[in-house]
Amino acid sequence: MTTFQIVALYIALNIILAVFFTYRVISVRIGNRVSMGDNGDTSLLARIRTHGNFTENAPLALLGLLGLAMLNAPVILLHIFGSMFIFGRVLHAFGMAGKHALGKTRPIGMMMTLIVHLGQAIALLYLVFTFNVI
Repeated sequence: MTTFQIVALYIALNIILAVFFTYRVISVRIGNRVSMGDNGDTSLLARIRTHGNFTENAPLALLGLLGLAMLNAPVILLHIFGSMFIFGRVLHAFGMAGKHALGKTRPIGMMMTLIVHLGQAIALLYLVFTFNVI
């Protein structure tokens, strides 16, 4: 796989995750006949925020992967950041759901996401300032 194919793989996986999170919101909206807001439904609010938190963080992670690919970062680094972001988002979502809402998976998932963001920023800066330009 080329670096751009790896980025495309993680973009595709994130799109699937986004569609899944959207479906989870829509299913409760239809079931509870809520078209706007959360109508005081904490389950719906948790699903809305799971989706919202994902959409707030996914663009940064995917742009980071794209930037790393453009700078010829090692393939293993792309897989580490891509898989860690996906896994972190799944843990976060699981931690926001039902009886697991007070568990440890939510903060672990968020920490994984922040580690990906920071790690990508550091790797990008390193590659920018050490990249051989002729």
